[in-house]
Amino acid sequence: MSQGLSSPASRPVGLWERVLRVCLLLSGMSGLVTGIWGGLLRIGWNLPLPVHHANWITFHGPLMVCGFLGTLIGLERAVGLRAGWTWWAPLLAGAGGVLTEAGVLGWGPRLCISAGSAVFLAVAVRILMIQRNLANVVQMLGAGAWLAGNVAWCLDRPVAQVVPAWMAFLLLIIAGERLELTRFAPPDPWAARVLLACLAVLGAGLVFEAAQLPGRNLLLGAALAGTAVWLLRFDLAWRTIRSPGLPRYMAISLLSGYGWLLISGVWMGWSWPQTAGVAYDGMLHAFFVGFVFAMIFGHAPVIFPAILGVPVVFHPAVYIWLAALQASLVLRLGADGLGWAAGRSWGAAGNGVAIAGFLLTMLVSWGRGWLRARGAAVRVASGR
Repeated sequence: MSQGLSSPASRPVGLWERVLRVCLLLSGMSGLVTGIWGGLLRIGWNLPLPVHHANWITFHGPLMVCGFLGTLIGLERAVGLRAGWTWWAPLLAGAGGVLTEAGVLGWGPRLCISAGSAVFLAVAVRILMIQRNLANVVQMLGAGAWLAGNVAWCLDRPVAQVVPAWMAFLLLIIAGERLELTRFAPPDPWAARVLLACLAVLGAGLVFEAAQLPGRNLLLGAALAGTAVWLLRFDLAWRTIRSPGLPRYMAISLLSGYGWLLISGVWMGWSWPQTAGVAYDGMLHAFFVGFVFAMIFGHAPVIFPAILGVPVVFHPAVYIWLAALQASLVLRLGADGLGWAAGRSWGAAGNGVAIAGFLLTMLVSWGRGWLRARGAAVRVASGR
């Protein structure tokens, strides 16, 4: 979260706000669960599916990007700003996701998600007004890309044509947050210039994609790969990896994600445009699982406690799930390249198990940390 914004610990949190945070978090997590469930069904696993819930399969991608990630990112910003209107971003995005999960068809869920992304763009503008810097400009552009993609989805553009805008949304939000942290490193005049060049190429690629012009694959792929190189060169993770405990774990997660971002950029430049098949599966999951979920694994030990108001607790067991995510993704993408359907299915299942195991480990760690903190508070209050 941007410096200068109120931290969750800086003001008391009332009961109703705590309930709202938990409800919004649960709505986002429901998008994660149903999105993963639908993805496993798409790839061939024979799992039970509730009646009238084919949306889990059809809208696997939107549930993950908008229902899950859009809601959680909007929630994090609302927690930081603590302004009443900012809660509409995660509320509307979460409602759109829940409606989609419930099997609602038509424009209703899409309009909810689009409205939520419009509020999120306003939130990004507000943050930029509070702190005028390049990092917040980059994140504002990411919010704009999410809104543009959602509007295109409302206009019945195929999801495959909307995906680049959603990728730009997540890429720019993450790059902006990491750029903000470079202020703790020695200044490098090339850092901002290289990133701006990548943003220009990305913008051109999105325009070419919207117009379905030839060469969009090269522009989009170059933007992703270039941003990956920028992150690998300038990110603060190379310094924090020397520290023990949570900082080292976060650094390893982030650097692994940048490697997958580079792979997805090269893959996109080689294979895009695609609407289905192994090339489509490989490129998208190198980005969304390899890059985005590595960012989630790295930041979740800090962000989720801030949202829930529980202590930050690190347990080395999370390395197991990070390794499982990496290994299963290598299996999945390798199977994509070899045309090995069974390997792709097992790799996808491994992705789901790694994500579920990571979240369960986090919940147990946070629960123990909360109990310890409550016990300490009771002892202090009783004078022991």
